[in-house]
Amino acid sequence: MVKEGYKFSVGPLLLGAAALAFHWEIIGALLIFLGLFVLYFFRDPERQIPGGDSDVVSPADGRVVVIAEEPFHGRPGTRISIFLAVWNVHVQRAPLAGRISSVNYRPGRFYAAMRARASEENEQNVFCLETAAGEIMFKQIAGWIARRVVSWKKSGDVVARGERVGMIRFGSRVDVWLPAGAEIRIRKGQNLAGGSTILARWP
Repeated sequence: MVKEGYKFSVGPLLLGAAALAFHWEIIGALLIFLGLFVLYFFRDPERQIPGGDSDVVSPADGRVVVIAEEPFHGRPGTRISIFLAVWNVHVQRAPLAGRISSVNYRPGRFYAAMRARASEENEQNVFCLETAAGEIMFKQIAGWIARRVVSWKKSGDVVARGERVGMIRFGSRVDVWLPAGAEIRIRKGQNLAGGSTILARWP
């Protein structure tokens, strides 16, 4: 459980208990349901991290909505976009081991995360990660409901493959960019588990 979950759930739970004490059953039940949903949303399960040095793991739970050839800083590569529904785990993880060379916060809009414009125009944190094989990039992207991207890491931090790096509150999108030469192992429409599903192999 992410500790913030307790902070956001205690209010609805206490108000729900108070409403039930005054026999306001419907209001009390709705508030308690909301508090329990918040606890569910902030869950943070342990994951089995693949051990292969060339395994690139998914940075997020969710469904693959885009696999597209796209350059980054003039280098050819592939962008994979993952849509997070409200019932997905919302903790993000490092796709590979390495050193975070930069974390850039970009203010922006709050388009629905399924829209293509969200990757470029929505509020986001952009992580550049230096690995033994080269640099990759991944983004936390806010959406229409999710309006807070939270990074738990900073520039210069060293991370392990599958290590927790941040969270998006209440659903959105995560993009990851891999250089040309990475062997993509997933397909559009596939459901992924952050930290354990292998996105690609990059020798």
